[in-house]
Amino acid sequence: MKKHLLALAVVLAAAAAPVATAGGWATVGLSSLPPSGLKADQDWPVDVTVLQHGETPLAGVTPVVRIRDDGGNVVDSFTATPTGETGVYHAVVRFPGEGTYSYEVYDGFETYGGAQTHTFKPVLVGAPGGSFPYLPLGIAVALALALAAATVAYRRRGHEPAPVTSLKEAA
Repeated sequence: MKKHLLALAVVLAAAAAPVATAGGWATVGLSSLPPSGLKADQDWPVDVTVLQHGETPLAGVTPVVRIRDDGGNVVDSFTATPTGETGVYHAVVRFPGEGTYSYEVYDGFETYGGAQTHTFKPVLVGAPGGSFPYLPLGIAVALALALAAATVAYRRRGHEPAPVTSLKEAA
C-alpha cells in the first residue's frame, strides 16, 4: 500500500509541476512606438501595459524600458511608474545620441519567477535639435525671384497702360 501511495504522490507531483509554472508570464504593449524623426534627447512619452497571460492587467509590477546601443550594451534605463489605470505604467524615454538603438521592456512580473524582457524593433535616432526648414525656405525664395523677374520683364516690354486723364478718353 505504501508503494501505491508513493507512486500516486510521484504522479501527482509530476502533474502539478507544469500547473505551478503556468501562471508566471505576461505580455507588454506600448501606447506608441518611437516617432519617426526622433532626435537625440527628445522626450518619447510612452505607456507600458502589462497583462498576465495577455489578458489580465497587472498591478504592483515595475516595468523598466532599457535602451541598447548597436553593440548591445545598455546605455540607459527608464523605470515606468503606475498611472491611474491598473496594469498601465508611464515612462518618458530619451535616446542619448544619434544612431541606431534597440529598446526593450522588462515587465517586472517576478511572481512565479516569470519576469521577461520584451524586445522591439531598432529605431534610428537623429542629431539633437531641430532641423532647418530648407525646403520651404527654398520654395519661398524661388517664388519671390520668379515674381521679381516677371515684374521686370513686364515693365521692360512697355506694357504699362497709358494713364487715363478723363472718363471720356477711356470710353
